[in-house]
Amino acid sequence: MLEQALTALAAAGGAAVVQAAGTDAWTGLRQAVARWFSRGDGQREHAELERLDRTADELRSAEADQAERLSIREEAAWQARIEALLENLDQEERARAAEELRALLAEQTPQSRASAGQGGLAVGGNADFRAEGGSIAAGVIHGGAHIGRPQTPDPSQG
Repeated sequence: MLEQALTALAAAGGAAVVQAAGTDAWTGLRQAVARWFSRGDGQREHAELERLDRTADELRSAEADQAERLSIREEAAWQARIEALLENLDQEERARAAEELRALLAEQTPQSRASAGQGGLAVGGNADFRAEGGSIAAGVIHGGAHIGRPQTPDPSQG
């Protein structure tokens, strides 16, 4: 059984694989994860690339009502694979592999650090604002907002 820190690292690895699938980060993460798993064995690296591609294909083609369940299942599967690899290494190799995985995840996973000053709005992902029926939708309003009938222009203004 792995210590808690390594189990958490494996969970982060599983999550990174699933979250990157279908994004711009996929190509780099896919290659790095396959290389990490292969431990220098070219045939194993090829097999890992195929396994990663199957995961991405399944996630991409999942029906909307099944996507979350599939994501959870794939994260758990990749976590279990990472844990199994770490468990089968001796103490020294395990420490080295864990450090390599930490570095891989730090390098390959985007760090979303959205921040805004006082009165600002920071969004690290998507934001969707909608206004209907004479309402106002905004992330931040500095000053006032008024909903009402527009003033009729003075005839001398055209």
